[in-house]
Amino acid sequence: MPDTYAKAILTYLSKARDASTLKPRQLARQLGVDDEQYSTFREAVKALRDSGRIVLGAHNAITLPSVGSQVVGYYRPNPKGFGFVVPEDPNAHGDLFVPAGKSGGALTGDKVLANVSRKGQRDGKLKCDGEIITVLERNENRFVGELQATGEMHFILPEGRKFQQPILLRDVGAAGPKLGTKVVVEIVEYGGGDRGQLPAGVIVETLGQPGELEVETLAMIRAHGLREQFPPEATANAREMIDAFDPEAAMEGREDISGRTIVTIDPDDARDYDDAICIRHNDDGTWALGIHIADVSHFVQPGSALDEEAIERGTSTYFPRLVLPMLPEILSNGVCSLQEGEPRFVKSCTIRYDAEGNVTGSRLSESVMRSAKRLTYGQAQAILDAKTDDEKAATAKEFELDVIRVVRDMQALAQIIERRRRKAGMIHLDLPAIELVLDDDGKVIDAVKEDDAYTHTIIEMFMVEANEAVGRTLRDAGRKFLRRIHADPDEAGGQELSAFIGACGLTMPESMGPREIQQLLARVKGTPESYAINLAVLKTFQQAEYSPMEVGHFALASDCYCHFTSPIRRYPDLTVHRLVERYCREGFEGVPADDVASLIALGEKCNAASKRSEAAEDELRNVLILQFLATKVGEEFEGVITGVTNFGLFVQWPQFLVEGLVKLEDLGDDWWDLAPGKGAIHGERTGKRYRLGDHLDVKVTSVDVARRQLNLMPAQPFSADDESGDRKPRKKGPGGKTSHRKSSKSSAKSKPRTRRGNSRKRRR
Repeated sequence: MPDTYAKAILTYLSKARDASTLKPRQLARQLGVDDEQYSTFREAVKALRDSGRIVLGAHNAITLPSVGSQVVGYYRPNPKGFGFVVPEDPNAHGDLFVPAGKSGGALTGDKVLANVSRKGQRDGKLKCDGEIITVLERNENRFVGELQATGEMHFILPEGRKFQQPILLRDVGAAGPKLGTKVVVEIVEYGGGDRGQLPAGVIVETLGQPGELEVETLAMIRAHGLREQFPPEATANAREMIDAFDPEAAMEGREDISGRTIVTIDPDDARDYDDAICIRHNDDGTWALGIHIADVSHFVQPGSALDEEAIERGTSTYFPRLVLPMLPEILSNGVCSLQEGEPRFVKSCTIRYDAEGNVTGSRLSESVMRSAKRLTYGQAQAILDAKTDDEKAATAKEFELDVIRVVRDMQALAQIIERRRRKAGMIHLDLPAIELVLDDDGKVIDAVKEDDAYTHTIIEMFMVEANEAVGRTLRDAGRKFLRRIHADPDEAGGQELSAFIGACGLTMPESMGPREIQQLLARVKGTPESYAINLAVLKTFQQAEYSPMEVGHFALASDCYCHFTSPIRRYPDLTVHRLVERYCREGFEGVPADDVASLIALGEKCNAASKRSEAAEDELRNVLILQFLATKVGEEFEGVITGVTNFGLFVQWPQFLVEGLVKLEDLGDDWWDLAPGKGAIHGERTGKRYRLGDHLDVKVTSVDVARRQLNLMPAQPFSADDESGDRKPRKKGPGGKTSHRKSSKSSAKSKPRTRRGNSRKRRR
């Protein structure tokens, strides 16, 4: 137990805002340590202090130590070349920045040893750089690539940006896969790297021909270590729970709401329906909103084989035409799915509102419901769009009048809630989203704007309200639980955003609260800079995560938020459902204090699973787009500048939301003064200026799918000689400053980036 508390203490100190002011007893309370376990907690504190992993400061407050001359941690690279070492034992400095070229051959997730170089103080904080000197432990040793050969030597070039060296292959033989086949290779020797020795590996799986959707999907599953098939014991456990299910016996203690008009609204191609809505608008203007969520916890018991597998998966992963579900489909698409006309067990959250949309109360319950109608987003929007008598008659013919009333009441209440939440500071980023159009063979043939009908917003608003209501109920009951937290932007992010905004000719107030960000986004709405500024704001945000720490959700302007609405596809929701079950049945009186240390560990595991899943989804999306764009070499399009670096411009193709690189030397023969921190570059001789948000006509020069690179150049390259005659470039700019004129020998690589579509499955 002391070891468990030690992990919880270090995690809390590294993330909580008030950590540096807490004394041992106060920290124990924050971590939910009861009086019986306090002596064990004190042992953990003493052991951490004696080992130098924490410091007892003024007034016995617990703090993290300052960074030492070396750091052991886990490497997290950035696509632009630099990276960070996340310390194994947190320190007061936090993550260690590793400049480009100083990674020592480390890959994502590798455990490394890094030397620390102090770079002085900035804004009262110590600035440090790191250089990785040793890889202590490899995170992964399997990579995907196409089989190639030079003479008798076989090799692969690993796909993606994790590992850039060729991997030599042993014992391929004449009976091995054909050249060009996509294979999975396991490294058996990593080589010398700096000594010019290449890693060596063996083929462990043959996937098939590149370009086929099934092969590319399988490659992504292997590359990201996703779980494909369910273990037999987990599947058997699911069948046992279904076979043992006795609806009448399980009805005890549940409310029967099957007579209410309850509807589901989901995408056209949805296979599992995990949320349903009912609503009542009272004569006095008040509202009652019922959000009913599939009761997965009834079928997935803690500690069972099914539960253990769900923990490992953490979340469902959504690929084009394939889903890797968190739970077997006999549950997620069967007895847990809120199918039309079928009695289903649910956890219900009923929220009461006054006429202005303020919450006046909420109640949690276990219920049994029957969906009156399964609607798609398009069908629900058609009901809302019906204005003429003929349109209303058509919808009345297709849908029951009670269903039409529910949908229209949903719209009215959602609009009231949205106004209230925006007034409170909820931030909405105006970022486009697309859906890829695939042919029968799984090839991208087009990209269309994602459906932005208001019915999506209706469901989003209601799910946010339910998540918040459940979180506050559990908090008020004195329980610790996995929250969905989203910390305020940090100081460094605020400074970068201010510099960026200044480059666009705007000013940012010193305070960067939700309302200030709302005002900024409103000022740029409809301008050429709008997309770039919205994207910059998004990058300023810290990543939302799962944790029991009492941190609110900045973007939603919520002081207590959790995930409750999708237990079919997210494990944190399932843990919340189990607490709701206890709350509805016996309550929490006499229940031991929550094991916050275990909750912290579970949250970290769920965070890792979520990142892994999203990374796989994003990368496959990029691959499919790049395969399509490889057929568009030479084509021109009007792009938007979304990034300025010292090696060129990132330009986005708006139709596909993918970015490519225009190298600096391809911009024209000029001396380029670079100000990437301000989002602009300026031609010294010609006065030509490029800045974020500008439109630029470019053409596709090449596509490297394996390296995830899209290369562009201006459609009409600008030449300084066109303006300046025979004037020759100089080696030095005014005042002896070196000008940044790039030669054709310069090299830089870009990572195509696409915005995830704002599908309902991700917004909640």
